[in-house]
Amino acid sequence: MLSKLKLTVALTAGLVFGSAAAAQTELTVYTAVEAEDLARYAETFEAANPDIKINWVRDSTGIITAKLLAERDNPQADVIWGLAGTSLLLLKSEGMLEPYAPAGVEALDPRFVDDSTPPSWTGMDAYVAAVCFNTVEGEKLGLSLPSSWQDLTDPMYSGHIIMPNPNSSGTGFLDVSSWLQIFGEDGGWEYMDKLHENIARYTHSGSKPCKMAAAGEIPIGISFAFRGAKSKAAGAPLEIIVPTEGVGWEMEATAIVAGTANLEAAQKLVDFSVTKEANEMYNTGYAVVAYPGIAKPVEHFPEGLLEAMIDNDFEYAANNRAAILKEWQARYDGKSEAK
Repeated sequence: MLSKLKLTVALTAGLVFGSAAAAQTELTVYTAVEAEDLARYAETFEAANPDIKINWVRDSTGIITAKLLAERDNPQADVIWGLAGTSLLLLKSEGMLEPYAPAGVEALDPRFVDDSTPPSWTGMDAYVAAVCFNTVEGEKLGLSLPSSWQDLTDPMYSGHIIMPNPNSSGTGFLDVSSWLQIFGEDGGWEYMDKLHENIARYTHSGSKPCKMAAAGEIPIGISFAFRGAKSKAAGAPLEIIVPTEGVGWEMEATAIVAGTANLEAAQKLVDFSVTKEANEMYNTGYAVVAYPGIAKPVEHFPEGLLEAMIDNDFEYAANNRAAILKEWQARYDGKSEAK
């Protein structure tokens, strides 16, 4: 029989050996998912895959997209988890994604799956544009409740609106690309010229304008609906407005980076990303998810929002992304926050 000391040493050695074995593969995962969700995602995946550890690299959509493009010839990431679908379309066109059909992908809504065979990316969830209006601050300033995108160009709102910079925020880019689709190429830029007159500043985060409106730091934030619903549920005096012309939307998606040295572990992570369990996790942060029948009703989610989602042309947005961002930068960047 082992003495108590020997047994302790043996157990300790076993734990050390087990710990080393449990972390055989580390995946570098680039993401634009809200930081508050990442620990929960990693814990759930690693509990089912104790031999794989996720190392997140998190930043805004534009920053992550630019980082991946800059690393094109020397990729540093193994997997992209939660980046805008239009960014992944761009990366796919550059040959930077490893095609892979994750186990169970057939269960997803086809709108959330790349149409190549095998697919180069798979969608997770969708975020939809909306306007957050602080009713207390609005009343103090005598502001009427806007109902349309065009209403926001009224001079009464001068200096009272914040929206995200599309060069750094996926939410900002979906706004700009949707306005160009709703109003047409010329009409979209004319609209943004007028809106710019009322903009106080452009942020580098898609959720920040709504958070600031919720905190009363600005009366109006152009952001996404789910963030508004969460803030309203927490007690913020917000009205979440669905503009009558329709609203842009974007999906978050996942892909394997071509050339990864950890392909098998990367495939396991992407397999997990399409599961029912993973989609249930997404539903705690997003109202629309890729796995049909999973999404539960979200308190304070604005009525009519899903019906107002435009028939988004993702190919248009992806193929024209660089030109749109360059034009936007030239016209409006003077009001952007310092990075």
